Amino acid sequence: MMKKRIAATMMAGLIVFSLAGCSTETAPETAKETAQTEAATAKPEETTAKTDGGSKKKYVIGLAMNTQTNPFFVDVKDGVQKAADELGVELYITDAQDDPATQMKDVENLITKKPDCIIIDTCDSDAIVSSIEDCNKAGIPVLTMDREASGGEVVSHIGYDAIKSGKLAGQYLADTLGGKGNIVELQGIMGTNVAQNRSKGFNEIISQHPDMKIVACQVADFDRAKGMSVMENILQANDHIDGLYAANDEMLLGALEAIEAAGRLDEITMIGCDAIDDTIEAIKGGKVEATIAEPPFFLGKAILKTAYDYLEGKSVEKYVILDNELVTSENVNGLVTKE
Repeated sequence: MMKKRIAATMMAGLIVFSLAGCSTETAPETAKETAQTEAATAKPEETTAKTDGGSKKKYVIGLAMNTQTNPFFVDVKDGVQKAADELGVELYITDAQDDPATQMKDVENLITKKPDCIIIDTCDSDAIVSSIEDCNKAGIPVLTMDREASGGEVVSHIGYDAIKSGKLAGQYLADTLGGKGNIVELQGIMGTNVAQNRSKGFNEIISQHPDMKIVACQVADFDRAKGMSVMENILQANDHIDGLYAANDEMLLGALEAIEAAGRLDEITMIGCDAIDDTIEAIKGGKVEATIAEPPFFLGKAILKTAYDYLEGKSVEKYVILDNELVTSENVNGLVTKE
């Protein structure tokens, strides 16, 4: 069937983040050894907080990234770096390349450098707990972002409301398709609370519409190539698909390639999550209907600023929720996702 569209009246412009309640830097080398040793090669004497000309204290912060191959997390790191540059903070950055075991080693290396605090963007919510506990034992404050940890003492977590994102996506498809149709859901890394909650929110809305049927629900690990491969199989198994929800834009863009190759672009209404640059262009080009804006650049800035405030002795919230919004052709031209 032909795509059905609705006009959504959304607020355009800069998404405003509330911190009260709740990188385009060159990506690192692909070899894991290089990623793991970025922190380890630092000189120990440079890792302690110091004064700049005897005045303002300069902090050193470790940043344990889960990956730098996903554009979302590249922008996260860019946001952290931008805020660090503005505040005079020195960063030690590692890249686990989506491997929980590698991230554990990364955090071990960072601990030996004795930074003032460590920010972790977790690969796996459960696997990272022991690393956070090691930081706790070493007396190094920990902050997490985007994906929460299942345990350990964390000063503050900053992220987006993943359940809300899933609900926004589900409601968009329900409204656009008139409350009926065959739906496909592509899930992310289910070891993370983000993937779990985006799916939970989405299914909560879809379950309210008995004429909407999820004909396929498969994991594609937040990965573009996997999204394409999984969608190819789903298309072969299903002659009629009305809507697609991909829990992140990378999977959405992979699925888009498969859908275009199958000549079924006009049949399927698509929505993703994150509002990365490629998806924004796809919406402007009429190939994708919608996404949920969770600007990673501003997430990165927010977590670094929170860490800095904490080190300065200011009170910080234990849990910070940033704003997320539906993005369609109606408001995409006014969207601001980075500086």
